[in-house]
Amino acid sequence: MKIGILARRYANALLGLATQAGNVDKVLSDLRDFEKSWHESKELRSIFENPGIPMATRRQILRDIAAESGMDPLLRDTLLLLSDRGRLSQLPGILDALEEFSEARSGRVRAEVVTASELPDAYFEQLQKVLERVTGKQVTIARRVDASLLGGVVTRIGDRVFDGSLSTRLNELKNELSR
Repeated sequence: MKIGILARRYANALLGLATQAGNVDKVLSDLRDFEKSWHESKELRSIFENPGIPMATRRQILRDIAAESGMDPLLRDTLLLLSDRGRLSQLPGILDALEEFSEARSGRVRAEVVTASELPDAYFEQLQKVLERVTGKQVTIARRVDASLLGGVVTRIGDRVFDGSLSTRLNELKNELSR
């Protein structure tokens, strides 16, 4: 997933505050839980996307959710800020950026691996070893299937992309033949 500048800024600020407070893992876990609820609940999203619902009502709903779930106060306050500014729609990007920044601080890196179809776990284990050797860091693999690739694998680590997809190879061949 491409992470926007705004999401990166919020995630960076949240990570800095959580690091100072010594509760990065709790904030990350709570944000994953809230983002999952946000994603799965159309009713929750509609409450925060409806300009007719007063800000005080939305803030109280967030406080209630935070209290019920035992959410870290730092994350609760961040969610209140996002709500006040109408930016709760940025949650998926903020979560992705926060995970990326957290992994980077701990010497890990995330690789997004997109395949045309499901591949066996043994493939991903071998790929992880190769990527760890190439990057010199511990690699966490996020898998995704995209049938439009036709075949092959596309691996993205930060800004680096290793494109071994059949669709890219066919385009390269087409361009070479047309010259």
